[in-house]
Amino acid sequence: MSSRRANLYIGLVICAGAAILAHGLWNWTGGDFRKYLTYSVIALIASGMKISLPSVKGTMSMSFLFVLIGIATFSLGETLVMGCLGIVVQTVFLAKSRPQPVRVAFNVASMACAIQVAYSVHHAWELQNTLLTASTFFVANTFLIAAVIAVTEEKNVLNVWRDSYFWSFPNYLVGAAAAWLVSEATRFLGWQPALLLMPIFYVVYRSHNLYIGKLEEAKRRAEEQRAHAVEIAGLQRRSIETLALAVEAKDQTTHDHLERVEVYAVEVAKELGLSETEIEALRAAALLHDIGKLAIPEYIISKPGKLTPEEFEKMKTHTVVGSEIVERIRFPYAVAPMVRGHHEKWNGSGYPDGLAGEQIPIGARILAAVDTLDALASDRQYRRAMPIEKAIGIIKEESGKSFDPRIVEILARRYQDLDQLARNSHRIERLPTEVRVERGDAPAAGFEKTAADLMQFHSSIADTRKQAVDELAAAMPQCETREAVFSAMRSHLPRVVAYRTMAIYTRRAEILVAEGVDGDGFGSSAADAIPLGAGLSGWVAENGKAIVNGNPAVEPGYLNDPAKFAALRSALSVPLITDRGIIGVLSLYSEEDNAYGNQHLEALNAIGSALARALELTAQREQAA
Repeated sequence: MSSRRANLYIGLVICAGAAILAHGLWNWTGGDFRKYLTYSVIALIASGMKISLPSVKGTMSMSFLFVLIGIATFSLGETLVMGCLGIVVQTVFLAKSRPQPVRVAFNVASMACAIQVAYSVHHAWELQNTLLTASTFFVANTFLIAAVIAVTEEKNVLNVWRDSYFWSFPNYLVGAAAAWLVSEATRFLGWQPALLLMPIFYVVYRSHNLYIGKLEEAKRRAEEQRAHAVEIAGLQRRSIETLALAVEAKDQTTHDHLERVEVYAVEVAKELGLSETEIEALRAAALLHDIGKLAIPEYIISKPGKLTPEEFEKMKTHTVVGSEIVERIRFPYAVAPMVRGHHEKWNGSGYPDGLAGEQIPIGARILAAVDTLDALASDRQYRRAMPIEKAIGIIKEESGKSFDPRIVEILARRYQDLDQLARNSHRIERLPTEVRVERGDAPAAGFEKTAADLMQFHSSIADTRKQAVDELAAAMPQCETREAVFSAMRSHLPRVVAYRTMAIYTRRAEILVAEGVDGDGFGSSAADAIPLGAGLSGWVAENGKAIVNGNPAVEPGYLNDPAKFAALRSALSVPLITDRGIIGVLSLYSEEDNAYGNQHLEALNAIGSALARALELTAQREQAA
């Protein structure tokens, strides 16, 4: 469509220019031929004095000065020939590349049209105002060319004219003054002495070039500054994403979470009418709000169970540490207060500072709500993801308590499209954390030897339970085979700790295999291999720490088929440790919520020590046999 419009416009201008040129030649009138010839030759020479135009690929010659002189001194036909010949010399003989015929025809035609308009204005009602003539010629000549550029490149004609040609208007005014000076000198001194004023035209040409040079230099510097600003912005964005990847490498559950929180937060901020600066700060805070977790021990971050009070106290420090890390980056906008306050609550019961209501930075209030919403709707190591509808219901219940009601209203209204938008956002590639380095036999200080015995009984353990533990510990060394060990566990353990299902996992390289299983609710998934670090048992095996009242739903078999573990509500899991390290895990599962306490943990630790030694002895016997 734009090509058809451009061709139509070019055709109309060429036809108009041809008609004007034909009319001028048909009505040719001449005066002093030597004078006309001299000015024409100088005009042709001046046409070679070209000036580059900014913003577009084009040039402008100094022959316009002689067009102005011709309008004031010669007839219309003479001026048309002088101006059009200058255009032909400029576009054909002095061009760096061979121009297309249609381009030459258009340039000649546009010059003819501009001369006609300026000539008519100059001689209308005998005004003969050189300044008005120069202004008219400038507008007519430059606007016709700007129009064809705008139509061809689908740009706004006024913008093209302003950016590419309007800057030259002062020089047209200087040219008008020079043309008037030559005309006046010719009238009083004759045209020959007036030629002595021709160096003025060269001065005008040089001033054009100097002016253009300054414009181009200013433009180049502005472009360099813009490019530098874009580069700095890109570097800052990459730095933020790199820091977010560092958090992701520590906490494998937060990578997609951080990107989704960013999408949620920005959309909410737009609805609230936050400024661009505030939104940019929020973008950074969304990706970095959990960066303080770098200072939290990994076993706390990845724990697939409830945190102890001591662990939670340590976890809370990630807001303060994160804000201090962000503060040192020296962002040009306030990111640190958002990171520090993203666990504050609307009613003042949050941490670390107990801020309430409007005291909490608006960005932190947004993060608090969207962070919680996405966390509820995503899988975590301690629970499965909720349906988004249930998650938003919890958020609505906390409106005016934990969260700003305005933010909750936006989330409640837009949660479905925001959820879809957030889950489709995947810009940052995850780090390859599942790598293995083969080289390196041992650290300089050697390997640590892990003690076998972990905990001793407290006097609080009931005598009957203690007796059962003693009997089980005494029976273990008498077991000749692994199956005998498992049979002893099935016989004696229910007297110590109640459970619905027991699983004894043994470690084989980087996986756990359930070999000793008792009770129902576990199903065939007991034979499934659990990767080290996965689920409750995998986490215990990897970190060497027990879990009390963990969620059985996070065990790999449950995630694949929730029906297998539908009745199981809590779990007690302890590592099996010998001098060789962690050789397995003993896990008990109950259908009751919070079924286990410290006394159960102490008992299972003692049994776990005896079980680990018994499994090691049977393994040695099997190898010897």
